[in-house]
This record gives sequence, C-alpha cells and structure tokens, in this order.
Amino acid sequence: MTEKNNMGAPDGERIAKYMARAGVASRRESENLIAQGIVTVDGKTLTTPAFKVTGTEDIRVDGTRVGAKQPTRLFRYHKPQGLVTSHRDEKGRDTVFDSLPKELGRVISVGRLDLNTEGLLLLTNDGELARHLELPATGWTRRYRVRAYGYITQKRLDVLAKGIVVDGVRYGEIIAKLDSTKGHNSWITMAFKEGKNREIRRVLEHLDLQVNRLIRTSYGPFMLGALKEGEIEEVTPKQLGELVGSQWVKS
Repeated sequence: MTEKNNMGAPDGERIAKYMARAGVASRRESENLIAQGIVTVDGKTLTTPAFKVTGTEDIRVDGTRVGAKQPTRLFRYHKPQGLVTSHRDEKGRDTVFDSLPKELGRVISVGRLDLNTEGLLLLTNDGELARHLELPATGWTRRYRVRAYGYITQKRLDVLAKGIVVDGVRYGEIIAKLDSTKGHNSWITMAFKEGKNREIRRVLEHLDLQVNRLIRTSYGPFMLGALKEGEIEEVTPKQLGELVGSQWVKS
C-alpha cells in the first residue's frame, strides 16, 4: 500500500530531516531515496518527503529499519589516497567507509575528497550537521598543502586572490602561498571557501602546473593536526558546541 494523502504526525518532523538526523543520509539524499520508492513508514511506501514522523513509527529504507535519532557526533579522519568518498562505488573501488571501525555505526562525510586527495575529512552521523557545514553561507575556509610539477612564482599565484575563470567556470578568491621549490616541484599552501569540484587541480592546471600531491590540512576550525593516515578521532561534545554551536550537542 502506498501513502498518498496522509501527511503523518502533525507534531512530528519531515521524514527526510528525520532520516538525516538518524544518520541515514543527507536530507537531499534522503529525498532521493524517497523518490526511488524504497522508504516505508509502518509498511506504507512514501511518495513525498513532506510526510512527518515522530520516531515511534517503523521506518525502513530498502527493508532495513532506521534506528532512533542519536546524539550528534563528529569525527576527524585522515583520509588516505586511493579511497573514494561514497558509501558505494559503481566501479567497485575501496571506499572511505569500508575502512572505518564497525563500532562507529553509519556516518556520512562533510563534503568530499576525490580519489587521489588525502588529509582531513570530517565525518558525522547527522545529515543536518553535514549540510550545515557544507553550506557556503557557513563561510568556512578549507586549507590544502599542494605539491605541483612545473614552474611558478608568487606573483602568478597572487592573481588567484581576485578569482579566476577556467573553462567557463568562475572560481572565487583563492589565497595561494609559494612555500618552497625543489627541482621542478613546488609546495604551495592554498585556502578558499567555495570548494568546487576539483577546484585546485583545475586552477593550477590553468597556471601550467600539474598537481601530484594534494593534502587537506583544515576545514574551518578543525585541523588535521597529528592524525596519522587512516586514523579517526571524535570531536568532543564540548568542542562541537564551542566550534559549531550548542544546538548540535543536543540529542
């Protein structure tokens, strides 16, 4: 039987938001799951993300029951090269989530790092928090250490501070500092807020540089620090409240 008109509990919250808070997926991804027809509430297949629930219902995604909302948790993870940042990969490649401790439970990433990018990746069990931290309005700076092959000067890098258009795509302000050069390779520190897909690689290719190592060192106030490759460390509730907001430390 399919849900059609009943909007659910009037005092509840929208099912997609509930699923995000329960760590199933982000709100947008939860809406996609509903559109696929694999989300049920008390045995009825949902057709709208506007349906409201209180959490007392039998909520399932593709037959698997969704647990109760858990207190929000956030983790710092040192992503190695060679892992994709998705729960499933159509090419069968190893994912970040395959390598995590099982006792961690289901978590999702805050943004993504591509296959060959390493460094800091934030993980959370709360899709709403992930969405909040990804929003451009949050205004958090991402910092990277980049090793690139080719010739570059600080003067050429300084043009990135005004933004740049590459292949019709506008990239906003990027602060780039030439740290050192050895042979044909240079180390550069780069900082920006937008984080478009493959932004650093495309911008530096435009400057005739080939990126051969890319490490994210910070995301907003969260630092990679001394985390070793593959290590994960939870952000304490106190730190979460201080750095993100007290509303995220509530269950």
